[in-house]
Amino acid sequence: MSTTSAQHPTSQYLKRNLWSGLLFGFGFAAFLDETIFHQLLHWHHFYDQSTTAVGLVSDGWFHAFSWFATIGGLFLFADLRRRSALLLQRWIGSVWLGAGLFQLYDGTIQHKLMRIHQIRYVDNLIVYDIVWNLVAIVMILAGGILIQRSKRNLQVHGEFSK
Repeated sequence: MSTTSAQHPTSQYLKRNLWSGLLFGFGFAAFLDETIFHQLLHWHHFYDQSTTAVGLVSDGWFHAFSWFATIGGLFLFADLRRRSALLLQRWIGSVWLGAGLFQLYDGTIQHKLMRIHQIRYVDNLIVYDIVWNLVAIVMILAGGILIQRSKRNLQVHGEFSK
């Protein structure tokens, strides 16, 4: 379906696809982190510099934040679909980018700079840190590649995907 700029302002929908995917990816990665590493494996809490009770409360706030971001991204996604302005490749790339950015932020700022928690409390922590941050970088690169490809596809075809 070809579109004119009057029907679909490209920059507005390009940004909305990006923000929808980023929010969803960031929130979903945070949700997985909280569910797997906090609740199921008991490796850490969001805030480990106090009592277990404070750690559990911080996990609750972190879980709520992750769901607000995830649901916000899905509301934007639904609006894009309704307007026939969803660029699926760009959105998926943005999801990977958002998830990778969350993981890199968590692994560098929260774990190392702020020291509010570690991935796991073991003697050989560096292995966990390297794997955590390498996975984040791979997700960021994958997202970036998909976003760039979507830009090229849009330039070549000049249309929005349904």
